[in-house]
Amino acid sequence: MPPGGGAIRVLNVAEKPSVAKSVAEILSRGGMQSRAGRSRYNRVFEFNYAIGAQACHMLVTSVTGHLMELDFDDRYRRWYSCDPAELFHAPVRKAVPQDKQDIKRTLEEEARTCQWLVLWLDCDREGENIAYEVVDICAGANRNLNIWRARFSALIPREIHEAVQHLARPNKLFADAVDARQEIDLRIGASFTRFQTMLLKDAFVLDVSGEERNMVLSYGPCQFPTLGFIVERFWEIQAHEPEEFWTINCSHTSDEGTASFIWIRGHLFDYSSAVVIYEMCVHEPMATVQNVRNQEKLKYPPYPLSTVELQKRASRCCRMSSEHTMKVAEELYQGGFISYPRTETDSFSPNTDLHAIVREQVDHPDWGTYAQRLLNPEERLWRNPSNGGHDDKAHPPIHPTKFSTGENNWSPDHKKVYELVVRHFLACCSQPAVGAETTVEVDIAGEQFNASGRVVLAKNYLDVYRYDSWGGSLLPTYTIGQQFVPTSLTLDSGVTRPPPLLAEADLLSCMDKAGIGTDATMHEHIKKLLDRCYATKDANSRFSPTNLGEALVMGYDEMGYELWKPYLRAMMEADMKSVSVGTKSKAQVLEGCLQQMKACFLDARANKVKLLDAMGTFFARSNRPINETQNTIEVVRPCGACNDSEMLLKRRPNGGFMVGCRGFPQCRNVVWLPGSLAEAAVTQQICPTCIPGPVYKIQFKFNRRDIPPSFDVDHLGCIGGCDDVLKELTEMSRFQHHNQTTMPARSQSQTQTTSTSGVRQGAPRQDLPTGSRSTGQFANQHTPAVNPQGRGQSQTPSGVGVRQGTPRQDLHTVFRTASQFANEQQTPGVNPQGFRSTHTGLTQNSRNASSSGQVLCTTCGEACINRTANTEANRGRKFYKCQNPGCGFFVWEDELDNVAPRGRGRGSRGGGRQASASAGRRGGGRGRRGRGNADAEGMTFVSATGDTVHGCCFTCGDPSHFANACPNR
Repeated sequence: MPPGGGAIRVLNVAEKPSVAKSVAEILSRGGMQSRAGRSRYNRVFEFNYAIGAQACHMLVTSVTGHLMELDFDDRYRRWYSCDPAELFHAPVRKAVPQDKQDIKRTLEEEARTCQWLVLWLDCDREGENIAYEVVDICAGANRNLNIWRARFSALIPREIHEAVQHLARPNKLFADAVDARQEIDLRIGASFTRFQTMLLKDAFVLDVSGEERNMVLSYGPCQFPTLGFIVERFWEIQAHEPEEFWTINCSHTSDEGTASFIWIRGHLFDYSSAVVIYEMCVHEPMATVQNVRNQEKLKYPPYPLSTVELQKRASRCCRMSSEHTMKVAEELYQGGFISYPRTETDSFSPNTDLHAIVREQVDHPDWGTYAQRLLNPEERLWRNPSNGGHDDKAHPPIHPTKFSTGENNWSPDHKKVYELVVRHFLACCSQPAVGAETTVEVDIAGEQFNASGRVVLAKNYLDVYRYDSWGGSLLPTYTIGQQFVPTSLTLDSGVTRPPPLLAEADLLSCMDKAGIGTDATMHEHIKKLLDRCYATKDANSRFSPTNLGEALVMGYDEMGYELWKPYLRAMMEADMKSVSVGTKSKAQVLEGCLQQMKACFLDARANKVKLLDAMGTFFARSNRPINETQNTIEVVRPCGACNDSEMLLKRRPNGGFMVGCRGFPQCRNVVWLPGSLAEAAVTQQICPTCIPGPVYKIQFKFNRRDIPPSFDVDHLGCIGGCDDVLKELTEMSRFQHHNQTTMPARSQSQTQTTSTSGVRQGAPRQDLPTGSRSTGQFANQHTPAVNPQGRGQSQTPSGVGVRQGTPRQDLHTVFRTASQFANEQQTPGVNPQGFRSTHTGLTQNSRNASSSGQVLCTTCGEACINRTANTEANRGRKFYKCQNPGCGFFVWEDELDNVAPRGRGRGSRGGGRQASASAGRRGGGRGRRGRGNADAEGMTFVSATGDTVHGCCFTCGDPSHFANACPNR
C-alpha cells in the first residue's frame, strides 16, 4: 500500500506480535495489509491513519520481549575463564543475540524509510528499557527519526486511539533503572553462582534433581532472600517446643440457642493454678452478666486489584500458582479482556469511567444482575472504590476491559482468573457489608468470660464477591445483671502448636512488604526456587526448604552474613526507584552496590569452610577426586598438543600451580610452574611473540624466602617460552626438587606415577625452554651451599638437632634448616629445636660482638647476641643467637670460624636458603615404619645448648617432631 500524498511514514513497534496485531486492527479498523518481516513470527502491518492533522502511513511490527541481552565479554563468559571475583568489574556489553538478528534486520530496514518511530511497549520500567533497545537499533539505521511513546493500559479501542493521539517522549530514567538492576543481578548472580557450584557440586553427592553432573547451584539477589523466608519459617517450626496448657470453657444453652464463653485469661501453663481457679468456679458456678454491647460493624470491600493482590487471591481462592496466574493473566490481556496485569497501582484515577466498565457486564448470566443493581441509584449500592495508596504512574488497577461469558480457547483457569478480576472490580465499587455484633461479658467466681455473636444485616459487596465470608453465631438475649448457671464448665488441656509453613500468598506478602523483586517478577523468583530444587510446594501451596536450600542458607548464616535476608535487596530496589525518579544516577547505584557485594563475596569465599560444613550436615562427601571445578581456573592459551582445547591455570591440591590442558586426561599437555609461587592470576595482556596465540600473561607472586634476592617477588610473565626470568626460577625449582626428592620402595603402580623431576612418567610435558645454561652451571651460580658433586648435605638429618661429628662447614645449613622449620610451622613460643622457649639455664652476656667482629645471622642478616650456656654438659660455653625470636639461628662461639662467615653477603644468604631447603626436605621417605631415617641410625642428636635429645619422629627420624606431626607422613 503506497503512502498517501504528503503522508509521513511511521514505524510502530509493539512488545509482542499479538499486541502489534491488536493495535493494527484497532487503528485500521480492520483495513490493514500484512506482509512478512525478516522474522516469520514478527509480521509487518500497513495502513493509513491520521495523528492529529498529520496524515500518516503506519507500519506496525513487533519484537519479542527484550531485544538485547546483557552479558560479559567473551573473555569472562566461560565458567572457568576467570576468578569469579573478577565478575564484579569485568567488562559487560549489551547486544542482540543470534536468535533475534532477524528482528533487528526488520527494524533497521523499516526505520531507514520512516520519519517517525512510535513505541508501543508495555508502560512500565521493563517496557521502557525495551523501548530504548528498539531506539538504539532504529536510530542506528536512521539518525533523523522523530521518536515518540504511546502509553496505554488495555488493548481496547478507547485506550489505543487515546494513546496514539496523545503521544509522549520515552522516559530514559526508567530505562536506566532497569539497566542498573540487570547489571547488578548479572554480576552478583554470576559470581556467587560460579563460586557455589564450583565449590560444592563435586564435593558432595547432590542427587537432588536427577542430573547431578549438570546441576547449577544458582544464587540470585532476589532468589536467595525469597528462600530465606521459607527457611526461616521452617526453622521456627523446628525450634518450636510443644508446651501443654489448660483453659476453662463455659457454655450456656437456652431456648434461643447456645452461647460459648471464652475465658478472658486465654490459658495457663501452670496446671496447679488452673486447677485451683477451676475448682473456685465449680464451687461458685453462678454466672452474672456484667456487660452487653451491641454495635454496628462494617466489612469493607477490597482495594482495587494490583498484581501482587491478584497473585495472592488467585492462590487462596483458585488454588493457582503465582507463575501460572501471571501466564493466564497475560493471555487475557493480549486478548483484550483485562487491563495490563503488571501494575502496583491500587487506586483508580478520577477520570476513569467506572460506570461504563460496569455497564459492559450487565448481560453476564452469573453477575449481570448484580451489575444492574450496582448501576441502579435506587439500590444505593454504588460506592467509589477506596484508595489503596499505591500508584506506579503507569497503569491503572487490573480491571475487565471486554465482556465475555467464556471464549472457546479458554481453559478453566482462564475463566477463573477472568471471573476473579470482574468480581473484584464489581466488589470494590460496592458498599461494605453491614452487620450487628453483640458481646456479652459474664463473671463466675471472680473470673471473666465473654461471648460474641454477629448477624449480617446487609451483605452488599458480599453478594458478588463470593471469595469473602462474614458471619458468626447468633447469641441468646442477655441483660445486665442477669444470672444463670452454665450448662457446662470444663477444664480442658491443649498443646501449643508451631506456626504453619508459608503458603504462597503469605510468601508473596513477605516479599511485597520487604521490597523483594517487583510485582512483575515475584512469581519468577518463586518458580526459580522450585526449579533449582531449593524448595518444594505441597498440595496446599505451602513451601518447605529442601536439604540443599537449607544447607546453603545455613552456610551463609554461619558466616554471619545476611545474604539470605531481605535487607540488601530491599536497599537495591530502593536505589532502582531513586534512579527512576532521578534522585540518584545509574553510575552511583552501580558503584555503591557492587562495592558492597564484592566485599561480601570475598569474605564469603574466605570463610567457605562454613559453607562446606553446612553442606556436610545434609549430604555425604563425594569420593570424586578434586578437579578443576574446585579451583580457580583461568584460560592461558590454546593447547598446542591436541589443538582442540585450552590450557588452563590451575591450583593443584598441594597448593602449587600448573598450566594444563582442559582436555585432561585425553590430553596430558602440562607446563609445571615454579614451586616458589605463592599466587598466580591470568591477566588480559597478550604476549606479542609467543604462538599459537593468544597467550595471556600471568601475574606471578613468589615467596621471598624461596627465591634469590636478585629476583623480584612480583613478576608479570609468559609461559610461552619467551620469559627468561621464569625459565631460571623454573629450572631452580626443578633442580632443587631433584636434590630433595627421595622415593621409598613402593608398589610398581605407585612408582610409575612420579619421577625424580616431579613429572608423571609417560605423560607429555611442555617444559619452559631453558636456553643454553646447564643444570650444573645454574647450581654453581645460585646454590653455593651445594657441594661440587651436585649433592646437598645428604648426611645431615632434616630438622633440628646436630649430629655429633658432623663437619663444621655444614653446621650453618643445619641451623638454617632449623629456623626454616620453625618459621614454616609458625608455632608461637617454640624454638627451632622443637622445645618451648625458656631462659632457664641461660645467662645474658653483658656484651655483644664488637662492630669489627660482629656476628650476623645467616638467615635474616641481623646482628646476633652472645650468651653463655648454663647446662650441665656445656656450662660456661658461649654461643651466638639471633635477636629475632622467630628466627632461631644458633652457633657455638668456639666453632664460629668454621661455621659461617662474619658479615652479610648475598652469596651466603642465598646459599643458606638453598641448602636449608634441601636439608629441610630430606631425612627419609614415607612408609619406613619401625625405624627412623637410615642416615640417622646409630647417631646421637643434641639440642642447640648441647643437651642430648631423647626421642624422635617414628617415621623420618627427625627429633624436632613426633610421627603424628611429621610433614612426610
